Amino acid sequence: MSDLKVVQGNIAKPKGFKATGLYSGIKKVEKLDLGIILSEVPAVAAGVYTTNLFQAAPLKVTKQCLDKEAKLQAIVANSGNANACTGDRGWDDACTMQSAVGEAFSIPAHLVGVASTGVIGEYLPMDRIQEGISKLPAVMKEDSGPLFSQAILTTDLVEKTICVELTIDDQVVTIAGSAKGSGMIHPNMATMLAFITTDASIEPSFLQQALRKATDESFNMITVDGDTSTNDMVLVLANGYAGNKQLTEDHPQAGLFYDALSLVMKELAKKIARDGEGATKLIEVEVRGAETVDTARKVAKTVIGSSLVKTAVYGADANWGRIICAVGYSETPIDPERVDVWLGDIQVVKASFPVPFDEPTAKAYLEQENVKILIDLHGGAEQAIAWGCDLTYDYVKINASYRT
Repeated sequence: MSDLKVVQGNIAKPKGFKATGLYSGIKKVEKLDLGIILSEVPAVAAGVYTTNLFQAAPLKVTKQCLDKEAKLQAIVANSGNANACTGDRGWDDACTMQSAVGEAFSIPAHLVGVASTGVIGEYLPMDRIQEGISKLPAVMKEDSGPLFSQAILTTDLVEKTICVELTIDDQVVTIAGSAKGSGMIHPNMATMLAFITTDASIEPSFLQQALRKATDESFNMITVDGDTSTNDMVLVLANGYAGNKQLTEDHPQAGLFYDALSLVMKELAKKIARDGEGATKLIEVEVRGAETVDTARKVAKTVIGSSLVKTAVYGADANWGRIICAVGYSETPIDPERVDVWLGDIQVVKASFPVPFDEPTAKAYLEQENVKILIDLHGGAEQAIAWGCDLTYDYVKINASYRT
């Protein structure tokens, strides 16, 4: 990772990209709710999508475009309305958004990705959206990139962005990411939207392969509440403006590019987990000593998804029994006589047996904003990390009145 540098910037930081956002009237309150990312030229694109069988129209429209040609030049995204479970009209509305962007920016409609997030089962106010899209060119400035990150937020409390620079073929390559997600977050494409731009030149198949692998190690390893949404999608655009030789899996610096992409996605994933609805803490669960990567991931995700573990962390209760219990029902081949558990640097379980520890010290550790749980299965050499948050009273308050 020493060759990678996190820098200041936003989704429009890579060369050849611009972005912006505005309020179009979708949301009941006057907050930005419509945004766009634009590349100066058609960009190589890749995507991964929710595993929920109820897939929203924008996702299906975007996927269809990428399946035909792995290129996009723009992504338009709205918040406040998911355009999910809206039937044929939802499909038509997503296509209309494509056409409106194409007309506004003089680009082919099939090179426009569409993303929506918000309330499920309501039709988009297309008159407002079309009017809003027509205004986007006027608010597209060199410094308007942060407005896109604001426009995609729903119950999020903070914007989630990151920029990384690296050198490939003696050329500076930039990768930038912007994401939204706070509730309905669960592994296997957590409920969220994430957008990544890069000025790297890259082969489409390698970009898709890298995105899928990095997703499994990042967004598929977070959970807030165990719900997987209808609109989850991660899109990557690479326009080649950095001037490097085309990246393929055989390129000598392919691994460096992957490390940078993975870093961007993991940081966005952690930002989503920390911003979980009502959350006060980021929880990291690291599993070591697993026989397979799949076992490590399952155990980590099971522990991070346990409501009892999450509430114990919220209450700063060093109740290691809840952790052991979650490991035990993870439906993985482990030896229940060999498990070790730590809360930070404090070992609480050794060989599946309690270890005496100082309760006030453990409580003080769990009161910190970042909490790490380490589990060693002593069954192999594989490991995995998952991220989540504590479960608080405010989560119930937020979701009890989400539509109203």
